[in-house]
Amino acid sequence: MKMKNVPNILTVMRMVLIPFFMACFYLPLENKMFIAAILFTVAYITDALDGQIARKYNFVSDFGKLMDPIADKLLTAAAVIMLTSSAVLSPIVTFIVIAREIIISGFRLVWAADGRVVAADKLGKIKTVLQFVGILLILLGNPIFSMWNIPMDMIVMYASVIISVISCVNYIVKNTNREGKAK
Repeated sequence: MKMKNVPNILTVMRMVLIPFFMACFYLPLENKMFIAAILFTVAYITDALDGQIARKYNFVSDFGKLMDPIADKLLTAAAVIMLTSSAVLSPIVTFIVIAREIIISGFRLVWAADGRVVAADKLGKIKTVLQFVGILLILLGNPIFSMWNIPMDMIVMYASVIISVISCVNYIVKNTNREGKAK
C-alpha cells in the first residue's frame, strides 16, 4: 500500500461504515445506539484524518476531491434519516440538513464548470462539528445533560441547523458576484 493512498482508503472506509451504522438501528440489541455511536465516531474520525493527511503530505487526489465530500454527505444524511425514522429527530431538521448539502453541491458543480474549486469555509466546518456532536449526543441518549433535564442533544442539533442555513447563504454570497457568476 502506498502512503499516498491512505486518505482515499480512509474515505472508502467511511463509506463502507455507513451501511453498518444504519444496520444498528434495526438490531434487536439493547445497546444498538451505543454501537451506532461508535461506528459514527469512527467514520467521523476518518473524515478528519483523510483531509489532514492529504493536505499535510500533499496526497490530494481527484478521487479524494470527489469522493470525500460525497462520503461526508452520505454519513450525515444516513444519520439524520435514521434518527428521523426512529422518531428521535424532527423531519424539518433532516430536510434542512440535507437540503443545505444539495444546494451547496449544486453551486459547487456550477463553479467547477467555470474551473473554480471552492473549499469549505470556517462556518461550514463549525456546522460539521455541531452536527457530529449533536448526532453523537442523540445516539448516546444525551449523557450527562439528561440528569439535569437539559436537552443538550437537541440544542446542539438546532444550533447546527441555524449555522447550516447561515453558512449556506454566506457560502453562496461570498462566492458569487452580483451578476450571478462565480468570482
